[in-house]
Amino acid sequence: MWKLLLVLCVCAAPLSAAYKILVVSPVPGKSHTILGDGFVRNLLNAGHEVTYITAFPVENPPARLHQVNVSDNIKYFPVDLVNIKKLIDDKGEQPSLSVFFGIIEQQARNTVSNENVQRLMRDPKQNFDAVIVEWFFSEVFTGFGSVFGCPMILFSSVEPHWMVLQWIDGLPNPAYTVDIQSTGTAPLGFLARAKELFNQVAGLLFKSLYFEAIENKIYEENFRPAAEARGRTLTPLNVQRYNISLMLGNSHVSLGEATRLPQSYKPIGGYHIDPDLKPLSKELKNIIESSKDGVIYFSMGSNLKSKDWPVEIKQDLLKMFSGLKQTVLWKFEEDLPNLPKNVHILKWAPQPTILAHPNTKLFITHGGLLSTTETIHFGVPIIGIPAFADQFVNVDRAVGKGFAKRVDLSYDIAQELKGAIEELLTNPSYTERVKELSLIYHDRPAPPARELVHWVEHVVKTRGAPHLRSPALLVPWYQKVYLDLAVVVFSVLAAIYIGLKRLCCSKKGEKTSAKQKKN
Repeated sequence: MWKLLLVLCVCAAPLSAAYKILVVSPVPGKSHTILGDGFVRNLLNAGHEVTYITAFPVENPPARLHQVNVSDNIKYFPVDLVNIKKLIDDKGEQPSLSVFFGIIEQQARNTVSNENVQRLMRDPKQNFDAVIVEWFFSEVFTGFGSVFGCPMILFSSVEPHWMVLQWIDGLPNPAYTVDIQSTGTAPLGFLARAKELFNQVAGLLFKSLYFEAIENKIYEENFRPAAEARGRTLTPLNVQRYNISLMLGNSHVSLGEATRLPQSYKPIGGYHIDPDLKPLSKELKNIIESSKDGVIYFSMGSNLKSKDWPVEIKQDLLKMFSGLKQTVLWKFEEDLPNLPKNVHILKWAPQPTILAHPNTKLFITHGGLLSTTETIHFGVPIIGIPAFADQFVNVDRAVGKGFAKRVDLSYDIAQELKGAIEELLTNPSYTERVKELSLIYHDRPAPPARELVHWVEHVVKTRGAPHLRSPALLVPWYQKVYLDLAVVVFSVLAAIYIGLKRLCCSKKGEKTSAKQKKN
């Protein structure tokens, strides 16, 4: 009998450690969804139950996955902002701050007001052990933690920077920690430091004087009724945005900078890469393995569409590729006529599997952080063609680290690309450098996916991981810069100065009086 009880206890042990996790990743971009899917996959593999707010729900989900459909967000995503032809014609001009934050506002409002999300929040049967929210330039979604009364884990999809670190620690020093949109790298010169300081101050003022009021309205209108329906008091946004138990970052020192980070920030860059790579199709495998001079893989990511290249650039690129000895795999959304023999169009590409193949010699990419991470993971040098957002700083960092060349969008891109291809294929230093960084990337105590699961479980086990909370959050900004001390020192010096001045005037007056009496 005791043997049966022992077996039952052993079998029940994994079930007792299973948690209910809410993952909020509603941004209607494929790269963001890949990151959200990575959380879901790894948590499910660890035996947890996951509820997933996503714009791209899958058909026939596993039994422990419950999806909350917010695909309406796709309708409001401004596709024209990431059109290759438009970016070239506009000479890479990025959308204004007001336009960008207008998009952020729309996405946040659409998500939390979605009837499926409201139904989830108001359902008294729905309870969670932790909420994981993707930070996308807004803290509105931290309201889920208050509504469900559980620990909040924030996920940053990019390298650590001041806009996210301020919620778990003090503001990083702009003299050596650049803005996410900046292409500068430390050590910075005088003008670069001044620019970084200006960007941080301007960003703080814009957020506090304008955008926070918009966020607060969305927060109150959508989370307060849901919290009250559950019998809870909603924590104000200006308090809740600091109630972060942990921040998981899609970063690693091999990809970015050795930034000073608080204990509550854990870098897990590369967790989205599934170790069980999708196999190559028979046709694609034959193409890659029969290419005696190697393969060049060309992809502009999931948001930028290669079909949007101007016609003359498409023709120039095909002509340039035809002169190469290597086979070119071009991720392209439609068929192209008159393809050279060494160019193959892939409407869908198993990118990690292609990069993992030893015959892949070079990756031409838009410089998204996922693609940059994958090239380090698999050790393939790159040519970066940045188009928007953090792609510029990602590519510039890759160039600075010595495993990449940068080529900008232009009507002359084919010729510039040819020179960069020749440089990377003939100069072994690029491949050697990316292999060195790949060693650094892989040389961790545990794979990033395992770290992800460990830290999520740690937050639940320790009821919010208060021991990781930075003491900087308890110190007002004026004390951090010793403004109060400066006031005291100034007051003392001023008092001494005034006292000495009065003493001198008094002495001078006494001398004058004595002189007058003498006369």
